[in-house]
Amino acid sequence: MAKRKRLTPLETGPQSSEPAAALETKSMFTASRRAAPIADVAAGAAASAALEELSERWEAARREGKLVLELPLEQIEMTHLVRDRIAEDPEEAQALRDSLRARGQQTPIEVVALPGRAAYGLLSGWRRCRALAALRDETGEARFGTVQALLRRPEDGHAAYVAMIEENEIRANLSHYERARIVVKAAERGVFASEKSALATLFASVPRARRSKINSFIAIVKSLDRALRFPEALSERAGLELAQQLRDRPGLAREIAQALKATPPADAAAEREILTCCMAAKPVSEPAPIQSQTPEVEPKPAPETLAQWPGLTLRRRGSRLEIDGPGADAELGADLAAWLSARFGG
Repeated sequence: MAKRKRLTPLETGPQSSEPAAALETKSMFTASRRAAPIADVAAGAAASAALEELSERWEAARREGKLVLELPLEQIEMTHLVRDRIAEDPEEAQALRDSLRARGQQTPIEVVALPGRAAYGLLSGWRRCRALAALRDETGEARFGTVQALLRRPEDGHAAYVAMIEENEIRANLSHYERARIVVKAAERGVFASEKSALATLFASVPRARRSKINSFIAIVKSLDRALRFPEALSERAGLELAQQLRDRPGLAREIAQALKATPPADAAAEREILTCCMAAKPVSEPAPIQSQTPEVEPKPAPETLAQWPGLTLRRRGSRLEIDGPGADAELGADLAAWLSARFGG
């Protein structure tokens, strides 16, 4: 068999001491890729725009009250508004504390930023703040030292009070006395020009009949707010009767205040008994007027009661019809005039 001969490369010059160059490959002729400058600029601009848009949306959500904030309880000013709720039911308060302890806060409160201060005025959520403060003092746990809140921006004082009223009308069963009291206090603070304006604005969404009853309780608030100890326990029927007697007997408010001061009631039932006794007592008769020498006038016929509703009585006196009571307001007068006009074609 013939032998194979090994071939060696031809040397054209003296052997170089430098290592031979590496073999050429396809990659040697491929230029290294890099992003075009315009693409870098576009990507950076898009990222910056997206971040700016996100920041604007975040701030807008915060301003519009759509962002839940976690605030220290110390920064919440509980007395920013005159509260509509006078007393807190112990059983309801305990149930709320038990819920917060087991499940945490489920519904944010509503606050408004106070200008120039690191504090927030409370609009709604008074009971939740009190419950969290009680749990913090009881347990010492940090989770009860903060409250979740929505930052509101009411246009004026009217809107702030309306926010509180609407929240409590949904969540809490306020008494007529408590509703009337917030009307009186809001008018006293100058938030509204008058009690009538406050009543119409704060309770614009409630039925007219309920507004009429709240209006009747305003007289009780103005006459006995400092004397009564359990006014929120005053029932609707008892309150309307008391309001009527306060109008008919100018000295009744003073008699009730003196009786409550002489025998301070221990509970709502005792206070109700004192009120009943004062209303049942006959008013002190005034001295008989001096009879004049003029001929006696024929006495007017006794009125006949035709119908009676809470806060409203319809009587007939001879050929006259009389409507009396706290429900006989301007709205009822307008409705009655429209009905008579339609009936008699006037």
